[in-house]
Amino acid sequence: MSRLFSRIGILAAVIGIGLTLSGCGYNTIPTLQEQAKARWADVENQYQRRADLIPNLVATVQGYAAQEKNDLTAVIEARAKATQVKVDASQLTDPDKLKAFQDAQNQLSGALGRLLAVSENYPDLKSNANFLALQSQLEGTENRIAVARRDYIDAVRAYNTALRTFPTVIWAKTAFASEKPMAEFTASEGSEKPPQVKF
Repeated sequence: MSRLFSRIGILAAVIGIGLTLSGCGYNTIPTLQEQAKARWADVENQYQRRADLIPNLVATVQGYAAQEKNDLTAVIEARAKATQVKVDASQLTDPDKLKAFQDAQNQLSGALGRLLAVSENYPDLKSNANFLALQSQLEGTENRIAVARRDYIDAVRAYNTALRTFPTVIWAKTAFASEKPMAEFTASEGSEKPPQVKF
């Protein structure tokens, strides 16, 4: 009989420890970390979608505006640089890696913006169905990128906060001591200044 009570006591202790661990935030840190990594995968997916659209856009513009070679070359080079800079989930704690990724993507955004502005000079290009479809897809992708970045920032903020707040800070200092805060996207340099409008 005492053996039965001993086994029941051990089982109750194991269940109690399990409930205590699950209720005190032990699982919060890895859960939030995985959510942030998943949001990062969404960001990469949207940037890849944009990179995949660019060759078709360049080819379409090239057919109508071959003399805009500098803008076309700038887009191709910026795309090549942007696709070379990779940040995998294990590097999300390195702000320099994330900044390099962000800078490469910003250069591509700028080159694309200049290319789309050039299209204003070519009425035939602006009315081309293929160009209009690609432009629409790019605009949609830019919106998806903004949403994916926002979701990533929210997930990183929740993860980083969990590393510093009670009760999860206890686990962050003990069981997850090797885990570092993740880097967030930052505003582009000069984005705090309003654009100059000249008439």
